[in-house]
Amino acid sequence: MKIAVVGTSGGWSSEKLADAVEAATGYRLLVDMAKISLSLPEGRLFYENKELIALDGILIKKIGSSCFPDLLERLETLRYLSEKGIPIFSKPEKILRVLDRLACTITLQTGGIPMPPTTITENIDAALNAVAEYGEAIFKPLFSTKARGMRVIKDGNGAKQEIEAYHQKNDTMYIQKKIDLGKHDLGIVFLGGDYLITYARCKAANAWNTTTASGGKYGVYKPSTDIIDLAHKAQSLFGLDFTCVDVALTSEGPFVFEVSAFGGFRGILEAGKIDAARAYTEYAIGRISQ
Repeated sequence: MKIAVVGTSGGWSSEKLADAVEAATGYRLLVDMAKISLSLPEGRLFYENKELIALDGILIKKIGSSCFPDLLERLETLRYLSEKGIPIFSKPEKILRVLDRLACTITLQTGGIPMPPTTITENIDAALNAVAEYGEAIFKPLFSTKARGMRVIKDGNGAKQEIEAYHQKNDTMYIQKKIDLGKHDLGIVFLGGDYLITYARCKAANAWNTTTASGGKYGVYKPSTDIIDLAHKAQSLFGLDFTCVDVALTSEGPFVFEVSAFGGFRGILEAGKIDAARAYTEYAIGRISQ
């Protein structure tokens, strides 16, 4: 069975997933999307000298080293293979709905999932009003991971200037009320729609977010059934094969920040001693073999 992994060469989670696939099948191919070529109408998609249309399946771990709009086009290229009948985990069109922060948010909001108060606008005055209402807000790029490019802006003198500076690089401003996370937030993981494990992301001292890029650490956490049910409902709106739901427990109740198609491997291993790469590989092989 020939299953490729789409990921980042040298990336910890991508290499680990490629290793797990090789251990299970004897075949190893880690595909860098920057090096593929789609030839139409011949219907041939190549990675270097390998024709991907001949694969039995594909596991998507990462489609780029950072998050930027061109990743949407890479997913469309993979969607071509999916339309040709190649099993892809998760399906590119389903990943598309979580990669764009706004698309993910609209799906969660219309699905009745509690989220922090959020404003979307291209207007500086409207953004300034949102900051005044929230007191303190996080401006989030539509395409980013690990809090990259995010900016905290407080109400008061200088807020308009900060917003104007941010707006120069972000036409659409995604503005979310800053929520007190306490000491941690949660990553709640699902495989094939089934609950797998929860881990905590524990923030470093003086950090406003819990990401490992800001010094955060992973820890063990056992959530209540209600929290698992909330996360299960959130991920069910997207139909991903592997997903991690980011949840914050606050004095106002639980809030879902986002649903991710890529995160979780290291947190699962460090907090739960579960090899997510092997579990995901076994899941994919089982689906392909049906």
